[in-house]
Amino acid sequence: MSAPVQPPEVRVETAHPEAPGYRAGRTLPLRVEAMRQLRRRRTLLMGGILAALPFILIIAFAIGGTPDGEDGGGGGGGGGRINLMDVATESAANFAATSLFVSAGFLLVVPVALFCGDTVASEASWSSLRYLLAAPVPRVRLLWSKLVVALGFSLAAMVLLPLVALVAGTAAYGWGPLKLPTGGALSAGDTVPRLAIVVAFIFVSQLVTAGLAFWLSTKTDAPLGAVGGAVGLTIVGNVLDAVTALGSWRDFLPAHWQFAWADALQPQLEWGGMIKGTAVSVTYALILFALAFRGFSRKDIVS
Repeated sequence: MSAPVQPPEVRVETAHPEAPGYRAGRTLPLRVEAMRQLRRRRTLLMGGILAALPFILIIAFAIGGTPDGEDGGGGGGGGGRINLMDVATESAANFAATSLFVSAGFLLVVPVALFCGDTVASEASWSSLRYLLAAPVPRVRLLWSKLVVALGFSLAAMVLLPLVALVAGTAAYGWGPLKLPTGGALSAGDTVPRLAIVVAFIFVSQLVTAGLAFWLSTKTDAPLGAVGGAVGLTIVGNVLDAVTALGSWRDFLPAHWQFAWADALQPQLEWGGMIKGTAVSVTYALILFALAFRGFSRKDIVS
């Protein structure tokens, strides 16, 4: 009588089915994503626009004569008025501060919305997102790499503008103390640190736009929809802040604190408005980033 036939051995993989040497944390390195974004036409175009703005202002001041601050002004620290246009040509520092003033309300919103809103949606529109995930790049790793690079480019855009303005302003108006529209001046040694604080606060205040754009980018395959939606909602926030009938409710609007950096351009540095604005912006941004990661982790990727 023959021995019973033994069933073939079935090996069940229960541990790590990944290929040998695979490390999720090494997929889509930041330098690779940064180079991909740097070579894109929209990145170069946005950098060129921001670098050209100081020279456009210099030409405008040369044609129009001495700046007149009657129409200038913006909220400072939650309600004050500043007229940096009055002293725009007094020194390179004044010119850099004025360049930030005229662009913080809208122009600097655009690169943040562009870099953060285009990053995921563009991959979906090119039908390359599913191939990145099949590489395999974990979803959290993909979003994290794209978000860090997008925020890095946004910060670079905000640093580029005052940096070019300082160089161009030095050539056009000379280096000197930052004369304040309220009277007095900041020494040349204090100018650069104060401008650095201004840039840092503008970046933090734009985290809400970054969060909106990034969240929308994970929801749509249309990059322009994500970018335009973030810019549009930011404009809506500015409109609501102008409705004085809202009273103290405006304190919960990020737009209400967007010019709180004016407190850094005072003889005595005031932190109150900037701290409140930072708290509001960071809170909204963390919620929006969390929604983006949560929604993308459960989304069916078909493009």
